[in-house]
Amino acid sequence: MTQDTASIRLTQFAKASGCGCKIQPAALKEILNGVEVGNAGNLLVGNTLNDDCSVYNLGDGNCLLQTVDFFTPLVDDAFTFGKAAATNALSDIWAMGGTPIMANAVLGWPIDSLPLEMAQQVIQGGAEACREAGIVISGGHSIDSPEPMFGLSVTGMVPFKNLKTNSNAIVGDVIFLTKPLGIGMLSAAHKRGLSTPKQDAELYHWITQSNKIGAAISGLSAIHAVTDITGFGLLGHALEVCHASNVSMHFNGKALPKISGAEALASQFVLPDNAMRNWNAYQHRIELKDQDAFSWMVDPQTSGGLFISVGEEGIQEFLSRCQELNTKVWQIGSVEIKEEKEITVW
Repeated sequence: MTQDTASIRLTQFAKASGCGCKIQPAALKEILNGVEVGNAGNLLVGNTLNDDCSVYNLGDGNCLLQTVDFFTPLVDDAFTFGKAAATNALSDIWAMGGTPIMANAVLGWPIDSLPLEMAQQVIQGGAEACREAGIVISGGHSIDSPEPMFGLSVTGMVPFKNLKTNSNAIVGDVIFLTKPLGIGMLSAAHKRGLSTPKQDAELYHWITQSNKIGAAISGLSAIHAVTDITGFGLLGHALEVCHASNVSMHFNGKALPKISGAEALASQFVLPDNAMRNWNAYQHRIELKDQDAFSWMVDPQTSGGLFISVGEEGIQEFLSRCQELNTKVWQIGSVEIKEEKEITVW
């Protein structure tokens, strides 16, 4: 197929964009009902607590990490889409404190509707993200599908003593984020043709910024729990940590980091459709006292930041390490004793 790829709006070939194409939590729960999942033998982490990777204990002081993540286009630029999708998949490894060692590509492409050149650009973007992570795409699988999609299956390693999960947040911990919020709003505006070049540039920057800091700080004992923020939004993934750790959390709505280009969109209530889907799934577990925080806390992130729960005794060391690594972090909340409402937003 010969066609000017620059004129093709890749996002128009997908019903939903980025991590927003995830199956909603209620439907996924029904799908998995009766399916045997969990941990067995040397499998330390399975699907029981919705963590970022499966973890297999190798028995020599090291753990093998395995994840797979793919989604439909959230931007029209094919290379950026591929790089963002790969960065998002790699993030699962970094969220567990690990280092990626190998990746296989997952590609779905409507070969009768979109040029093969664009699929090549997508894979090139994914390969670039892997190169920056110090690995290569070693293989993969592709299908002819009605909607374009791309991602990676990634294998990683982590010393057992440095393994981070979502199940060890401790009362008194302070919560930090490594990326600002608003990716979902920016991608929705992009898909709808409402975004400015400046907003697109911000979107492209944040979705392709890696979370490799997760591996760099995994040796800090005061870091008790980590996850990455993706399609269920900050509230959805924080609730997973609350459930896994048997705690509650308080968030300061005024302290939430925000991508500047998304602020006008929030004021105009330009939200992706699945933002309300997220809220409907978990609103009964939330006490939202700061209504202005709503758009930011339900906004589905694609290749979002790390959510890090840090003990007070180690905060200074954590912040010093982040500064050494030239990584900005934002303090947004605290871990509390289990309450009737799992999350309160002040």
